[in-house]
Amino acid sequence: MEVTETAERQRLRRALVDLLNTYSSEAQHIGHAFANRNHLHATDMHALLAVMHAERHGSPLTPGRLGEAIGLSSGATTALIDRLEKGGHLRRTRESTDRRVVHLRYGDAGMSLAMAFFAPLRPHTDAVMEQFSVEELLAVEKFLHGMTDALVEYRDELRKR
Repeated sequence: MEVTETAERQRLRRALVDLLNTYSSEAQHIGHAFANRNHLHATDMHALLAVMHAERHGSPLTPGRLGEAIGLSSGATTALIDRLEKGGHLRRTRESTDRRVVHLRYGDAGMSLAMAFFAPLRPHTDAVMEQFSVEELLAVEKFLHGMTDALVEYRDELRKR
């Protein structure tokens, strides 16, 4: 019996959601291992990832934008930044002509710890990516952007409730 496109789409939807959930869970396990080894809280990890991604995209976060990104109050964000700065994971910079504007950058000590921990993962992920053509990777990138956007949209809806 031939599988209809609708049935195959439903099967793929279930399989992909399951795989995304499994990937997310495994990534969290690795993140928690990094956090535990470096005496960090889960919130610290979320903050460091947000700072790293923003910096990588050329738009470093301000403390206010970091708080919005991870759902913390202004006071809690300040305490978090203070703790991460003290540990060498973050640094505050003033890069604007307006000296009141503070940007957050990944600290050198924090980057060294992250590189030492995560570098051994790279050969594993590179081996997987080598199995795909550029066109296939572009499709995966488009898919993951869409799924991430959907999660962010839903997260923002939840925060408004």
